[in-house]
Amino acid sequence: MRLLRNNKSSVSRLALVALVSVSSCFLEVTPAIAKAPAKAQPAVLTASAIAVADKYSADAAEQIFKEGGNAVDAAVAIAFTLAVTYPEAGNIGGGGFMTLYVDGKPYFLDYRERAPLAATKNMYLDDKGEVIKGMSLFGYRAVGVPGTVDGMWEAQRRFGKLKWKQVLAPAIHYARDGFEVSQQLQDRRDEAAKDFAGKTNFDAYFGNLKQGVNFKQPDLAAVLTRISDQGAKDFYSGKTADLIAASMHGHGLITKADLVQYKAVWRQPVQADWNGYRVITAPPPSSGGIGLVQLLKMKADLAPDFKDVPLNSPQYVHLIAEIEKRVFADRAQYLGDPDFYKVPIAQLTDDAYIAKRAAEVNPTTPSDTKSVQPGLGTSMPEKAETTHFSVIDKWGNAVSNTYTINGYFGSGVVADRTGIVLNDEMDDFSAKPGVANMFGVVGSDANSIEPKKRPLSSMTPTILTKDGKVALVIGTPGGSRIFTSIFQVINNIYDYDMPLPDAVAAMRFHHQLLPPNTIFWEPYKPIDGELAKQIEAKGYTLKGQDFSGDIQAIKVNGDTPEAAADPRGRGVTRVIQ
Repeated sequence: MRLLRNNKSSVSRLALVALVSVSSCFLEVTPAIAKAPAKAQPAVLTASAIAVADKYSADAAEQIFKEGGNAVDAAVAIAFTLAVTYPEAGNIGGGGFMTLYVDGKPYFLDYRERAPLAATKNMYLDDKGEVIKGMSLFGYRAVGVPGTVDGMWEAQRRFGKLKWKQVLAPAIHYARDGFEVSQQLQDRRDEAAKDFAGKTNFDAYFGNLKQGVNFKQPDLAAVLTRISDQGAKDFYSGKTADLIAASMHGHGLITKADLVQYKAVWRQPVQADWNGYRVITAPPPSSGGIGLVQLLKMKADLAPDFKDVPLNSPQYVHLIAEIEKRVFADRAQYLGDPDFYKVPIAQLTDDAYIAKRAAEVNPTTPSDTKSVQPGLGTSMPEKAETTHFSVIDKWGNAVSNTYTINGYFGSGVVADRTGIVLNDEMDDFSAKPGVANMFGVVGSDANSIEPKKRPLSSMTPTILTKDGKVALVIGTPGGSRIFTSIFQVINNIYDYDMPLPDAVAAMRFHHQLLPPNTIFWEPYKPIDGELAKQIEAKGYTLKGQDFSGDIQAIKVNGDTPEAAADPRGRGVTRVIQ
């Protein structure tokens, strides 16, 4: 979303970054999904472990592990459970990214939402060419075609050990029988409802979402039961697809054809060697993986400047801001959906290019924002309400999954008779090049709206391996703060040797090129007092932000997993024997 003890400048770094897009097959399924009997595998860890967003998804994962499931089975059960018990961000009406490490091999699944077939480049502009405020954020026209169900289906069908019905069972239970609403969930509901008032049917479904209430969702239970029986087919071409299309008719752009044509995509993850670890992370349409690699490598190139600089000191904040400034300049210019635009991944993560960018850093004062341009030249053609979970099983398989409906409760639209909260992911496109989205970040034509295109995202589910074994599973929500937050926590762990819980809880901050020379601080551990004065004396403006991520991380120490949930959220960890 931040004393170096390792001389990274001596570490060889390889950017293995080819981008391959292979469309997944959308198959007809029968209620019973047969899986070949798995050969018994010896355990390589003392236990399985999870770091998840709430206690209900933790219980779901524990149940799956006790039934013999692996990390992918547990991840899918977590995802569907959060769609019920964490409705502000968990979803089947949105999309996301999954980074996997299975049987010693890395994989990446892109189940990001797509623009509807009827979408147009200028759909959020008025007759004067100006962006219509709020149109891409609230209501039916803000909704992209959801990908979560197909993503979970693809992952579990390829790598899961259990039957599909087993991994859906916990979510169906919580939807049918209810769960107790937390105060935080009510607070988020109350805040989101202010934006949706009079624009959507949100209150009809969530008006009774009050702290302490046993909240039941019978419409959603019926949807999940059909998905349990029929697989992804129900959501994309069956009764649920019909209900979504009917709900959108006359209001939004999504049709049955949009749903039928949706496909999750297996892509090659971005990989790089850093500090003796293999970083496996998200490729485009995520900007986060490239950004994370650039941040890690640039900081390594600047090791002499960081020498003896205390963590989160004024000088540390300045140097990190200088690095982030350049990463966000590249993000705005070069990144988009690789199915529509050739993203220069190899160049952006090349050692020589990153060293050149690092050499531009001003070690004493902020660089003039206007002077920080995209590093490859200009000739080349998300709110924080996401959720993340990390999983590792005793066989050493791992899943890092981040998915989203964008704003809290997405667009505020609930598809009639389904209980499905639909996303407002269309705001992640560039409605107009150079105009900031809800996170204050800008984009170019590479991220303009086109039918079937996936919007750029900052989601960065990441796995670090060492000697072919998982060392760290990490990720977070947080919009444009996602990869800067992950970067800071990784630095806390490996550069400052902080214990995992302390590394996750430590102060985080953020800079993103625009607004110029602005450092965003968080309420959990604010930048104030003498530290604030010293940072401002360097030429920065300090600005508060409501949210700085909700890191869920698992670190493997030898053969023992250790999990940490961010104290900023209501996350839960479990180590399951």
